[in-house]
Amino acid sequence: MGTVRSIITTAPEIFLLLAIAIGTVLGRIKIGGFSIGTTACILIVSVLIGQLGSFAFPPILRAILFSLFVFTIGYRSGPEFFASLSIRTLAQVVLALVIGSTGLVLVLIFAHVFELDTGTAAGLTAGALTQSSVIGTASGALAQLGLPAELLKQQEANIAAGYAVTYVLGYILTLLFVPFVAPRLMGIDLKVEAAKLEAELAGGTPAKADNLSYRKFQARAYRVSAAAGCTVEVIEAEIGGRTVIERIVRNGADIPPNRDSILEAGDDVVLTGPTAAIVDAEPVIGPEVDSDELLRSLPGNVIEVLVENRRLHGRSIRDVAEIVGDAARGVFLRSLTRMSREVPLGPDTRVYVGDVMTLVGSTGNIARATKQVGHALNTSDRTDIAFLAIGVAAGLLAGLVSFKVGTVALTLGGGGGALIAGLVCGWLRSRNPAMGALPPAAQQTLSDLGLGGFIAAVGLGNGLAAWSAIQAHGLLLVGMGVVVTLVPLTVGTLVAYYLLRMNPVVTCGALAGAMTVDAAVTGACDVAESKTPVLGVAVPYAVGNVVLTVLGPIVVAATSSG
Repeated sequence: MGTVRSIITTAPEIFLLLAIAIGTVLGRIKIGGFSIGTTACILIVSVLIGQLGSFAFPPILRAILFSLFVFTIGYRSGPEFFASLSIRTLAQVVLALVIGSTGLVLVLIFAHVFELDTGTAAGLTAGALTQSSVIGTASGALAQLGLPAELLKQQEANIAAGYAVTYVLGYILTLLFVPFVAPRLMGIDLKVEAAKLEAELAGGTPAKADNLSYRKFQARAYRVSAAAGCTVEVIEAEIGGRTVIERIVRNGADIPPNRDSILEAGDDVVLTGPTAAIVDAEPVIGPEVDSDELLRSLPGNVIEVLVENRRLHGRSIRDVAEIVGDAARGVFLRSLTRMSREVPLGPDTRVYVGDVMTLVGSTGNIARATKQVGHALNTSDRTDIAFLAIGVAAGLLAGLVSFKVGTVALTLGGGGGALIAGLVCGWLRSRNPAMGALPPAAQQTLSDLGLGGFIAAVGLGNGLAAWSAIQAHGLLLVGMGVVVTLVPLTVGTLVAYYLLRMNPVVTCGALAGAMTVDAAVTGACDVAESKTPVLGVAVPYAVGNVVLTVLGPIVVAATSSG
């Protein structure tokens, strides 16, 4: 035991890394398809390890780790957050605000009735509303109150205790509420409503098993005979299926394949498009020819494009095609993903900033369309460290600013400032893709390591006091946590369906997004036997991340004023 305590004193970072590793492994374990996630597991493991002795970590370590995490959250949500400030997505924004404000009111009521200290109230907020970032923003706000060192340490321990007791339960309740309880409150059958929505997205036709899936894109070569004397535009329209004549070769020379170009007998043309349309092209153009050289010179591509054009936000795919116009010629949408989940495709499927389109077509056509949509995701992009460092520094500086409302001092703290900086930097990146590269893989690494390291430091540094707080207030916290989780979800469901008139399937996805519980979307999709609940996730998730995170300083200001 003496050796362990010696390591704790001289190299506590070893245990911090062990807590991250063990918690991450445990968080990946699924029982019956359910896992409680790495964040809760890291905190529980670090609190248990914290019973071995007194761990001390420099405040600057925790500040940097949390700032990197919350900046990344803001960077990722920035384009969606600012794009969501439009009339087309107002209902989803209101839903996220309703859930956040309802949770805040309940926490403040409990804090007054049961005389909860500031740390416990903040921990209850973080856990019951399933937003881990509240721990950091609340801790930062507490640090600026000028509390004695021992009192500050106890308050931080109470935050960890409140979160540890209520998070797992809040997470489970959200997973169950979204697919099972919410549909009952709305009086609907989620599977039936999802089928109706799929039919609407498909243009009013009954949904079939494969009518929303992409059909294989192909390129074939033909020798013009039947199409002689016709323009490219006429032939493309007759074949249909958005097929495109990509190349015309006449007497060994290339002819520009403009829409008004007239085909002549003996021309060789390359036609691209969905397989089902191309196979019917021979009677319209002429016999198919085997010309590897002709086809080889037409490079095809499949590229993932991040949607960043605000003109496309909240528009249907039909509208997007019209807005992009001729730039979409010869380009096909293979899939649309939102929050890493595939979205069902149909003419009326809405596209949001932050979605990822998988486009298929010739390299030139895709490059032309990409400029109208956003920018291509390139796995070879390197993180712009200078942009990242300046952004985080600016956020931390903004977090130092405080102002008083009456006798209450309000401040964002370092975490809140970093969040705002991340939102702005993410938005700037969407406006100018040449600056501030932070690839998705780098975002995930910074987010996981930043939050995991911060949570482990909090758990280890306050393990003994947190365990005592859990023993003292455990049952009371459980009861309050159930209320703070379920009541906002209930109010949000009723407001969304009966007042905002949102589609019930979209409402289920929006509830999961507003609570920032990704797994609840999967549960709704499983019950609906459809991907349509994903349609409601993006905007509430972006807004929810911001709204719930800033609750930390608000709770601290409201509960410490007395």
